[in-house]
Amino acid sequence: MLRVGLTGGIGSGKSAVAARLVERGAVLIDADRVAREVVAPGTEGLAEIVAAFSERVLDAEGALDRAALGAVVFADEAARRRLEAITHPRVRARTAALVASAAPDAIVVNDVPLLVEVGLAPTYHLVVVVQTAVPTRLERLARDRGMDRAEAERRIAAQADDGRRRAVADVVLTNDGSLEALHAQVDALWRQRLVPYEHNVRERRVVRPGRVDRAEADPSWPEQYARLAARIRHALAPADLRIDHVGPTAVPGLAAEDVIDVQVAVPSLADADGTLTDRLANAGFPRVPGQWWDDPRPAGSGRWEKRLHGSADPARPVRLHVRVTGSPGWRYALLMRDHLRADPDHRAAYLLVKRELVDAAPLVSGSGTARDPWFDEEYLRAEQWAAQTGWRP
Repeated sequence: MLRVGLTGGIGSGKSAVAARLVERGAVLIDADRVAREVVAPGTEGLAEIVAAFSERVLDAEGALDRAALGAVVFADEAARRRLEAITHPRVRARTAALVASAAPDAIVVNDVPLLVEVGLAPTYHLVVVVQTAVPTRLERLARDRGMDRAEAERRIAAQADDGRRRAVADVVLTNDGSLEALHAQVDALWRQRLVPYEHNVRERRVVRPGRVDRAEADPSWPEQYARLAARIRHALAPADLRIDHVGPTAVPGLAAEDVIDVQVAVPSLADADGTLTDRLANAGFPRVPGQWWDDPRPAGSGRWEKRLHGSADPARPVRLHVRVTGSPGWRYALLMRDHLRADPDHRAAYLLVKRELVDAAPLVSGSGTARDPWFDEEYLRAEQWAAQTGWRP
């Protein structure tokens, strides 16, 4: 099933997005609701909270007085962390049970207000952030919840800011306009991305890059890679494998095809099969069928075997190269990246060659790269640079 993390600051309209996704067919798991369930009267969770904060956090009926508890923890970092240590493990366990009960082809949306704060982003196939300007949020909190401005500002300040949320967001939905405009964004997301993404994950189908156009450099590529790497690292845990951003999008300022190249280093190709294959596929990175290798540098000395995975996300093509640590192909990917990062003249030459190749065969991803003689020459220049600078991968 597809797992989507949904978050946004208080007053952003996240609940409206969640409701619309449910209308479209999503299975919603509301973290706030789950959090209330695990501290309901008679639960072990409530008993631990009372032991930690005393009966002053209970109402007259013996239930948790959330306002009283909030008054204790929102201004006290240590108290908030004690509370989180009690509630978060229980919320995770209950959430896992709800996910397990969903249908295999479900699109499960976890509505988690503190998704960023507790570091949950890598556990989802996709993270959706609802973003709204602070003045608008303050107006909504006063209008819809009767919250005075000072309290609203305090609650907003206690959460992650928009910058931290955007850093983990695969999708940002802006909610500064009408409800109809928000619904239109949600509907497009559901139709164009979530439904096909779920199908691709379930069928272990890779999204192939389409037509190759002359692209401009995208300054967000490193951030996109960081999100992908975090997801991959979580999927492969507890194995602690080296993961690198390689290829053209790893070179700042270099115009390139909008495909993120990721390299995962393994002790041997046998380690690239079996469990690793399944874990990557379940995380949204299925294996590309067939046998894959890199053409060697210099040419004519055999093939550098590897495993190749892609992305099931229709909006984010990925080439995930699984290579053996220390192998020629692994080293070459890092050497080329670092040489191009260090030498602006060779970046310009590389870009010119790539554009000529794309013009010659615009429908083929990476067309001609492996066998064009410029790359053999660049390999020799890069090796000379490595020897002069003492470069190590």
